[in-house]
Amino acid sequence: MSIVHEVYGYFMPNVNLMGAGAAKQVGAQAKSLGAKKALIVTDAFLYKVGMADEIAANLKESGIEVAIYPGAEPNPTDKNVHDGLKVLQDEKCDLIVSLGGGSSHDCAKGIGIVAGNGGNIRDYEGVDKSTKPMVPLIAVNTTAGTASEMTRFCIITNTDTHVKMAIVDWRCTPNVAINDPLLMMKKPPALTAATGMDALTHAVEAYVSTIATPVTDSAALMAIQLISQYLRRAVANGSDFEARDKMAYAEFLAGMAFNNASLGYVHAMAHQLGGFYNLPHGVCNAILLPHVERFNLIANVERFVDIAEALGENVQALSAREAADKALAAIEKLSADIGIPKGLTELGVKEEDLEIMAKNAMKDACMLTNPRIATLEDVIQIYKNAL
Repeated sequence: MSIVHEVYGYFMPNVNLMGAGAAKQVGAQAKSLGAKKALIVTDAFLYKVGMADEIAANLKESGIEVAIYPGAEPNPTDKNVHDGLKVLQDEKCDLIVSLGGGSSHDCAKGIGIVAGNGGNIRDYEGVDKSTKPMVPLIAVNTTAGTASEMTRFCIITNTDTHVKMAIVDWRCTPNVAINDPLLMMKKPPALTAATGMDALTHAVEAYVSTIATPVTDSAALMAIQLISQYLRRAVANGSDFEARDKMAYAEFLAGMAFNNASLGYVHAMAHQLGGFYNLPHGVCNAILLPHVERFNLIANVERFVDIAEALGENVQALSAREAADKALAAIEKLSADIGIPKGLTELGVKEEDLEIMAKNAMKDACMLTNPRIATLEDVIQIYKNAL
């Protein structure tokens, strides 16, 4: 009998800094990369409240000149990327520092890819389409959700088609990822809930992925366990430092898992909702997650037993199928406890748009590693179930 040996990659930033005060290392890290002038890519809110200025001051203390581009919108667009690229080029920056959540990091990655490779960001949709290194990137994270600060994933909305382009490229992995829970303390409950459920979705989808490995499994299960224990506390009291710190670890672990095991139908479908309606990514994931995994359940029931246990459910006296159902119920209970909307209808999603979104989802790179193969009709039905 012949044995098929598969090769699995493992992708991570070169440097990962965590813990209270980690953001104060940004200047030293920029200097170690040989930078002369940094472009801070952030959103309008973090610019307005002065957080970008704090990061700029730290960079300047290390002798790094600074320009700021505060144009990263929620669900960043190709226009955001090319507007930021112009600033990078006009200011002659040789380093990018992204500050914020997934929107800032993804926008920064898009800028870096095009700056290093030329063309239009739309040219890089898909897997490993770039051929040259991007501009060096330090990602300073302020939310416990997307893990974009440490992944090779970059999601940019095409303003012509309103489709979220999934760019999966090892060259857009940040050089340095910084997770400082002190930067997450003032995030409002709704954002904390949405980003936390995004992290849970990453962990669950990575654990049931067709290319999961023992290395990604260990990260995914620990992330699920931490989220189950600490997300409710972080939503209830944003000043709970222990909860913020543990959620920072949880989102990073979930990132480690999906950065290497990839994702599934939840993200493929959520990307369409974000592109079509400009809806919050984490909320879309949270609503879709139990419905997609209910569809996936028969593909690998034992994996869902493990997820139930990681979520704190007692499954010892149950059959595998009963225990797996407990996992889905626990996910729904967590969403309800932290105020996630019950269905997509509450977000303004219309049934007449489901077919076109389903067709676009079938083309999304995240579909490739889902454990159960779906037809177009299946995807439409999952959307309907989530309404």
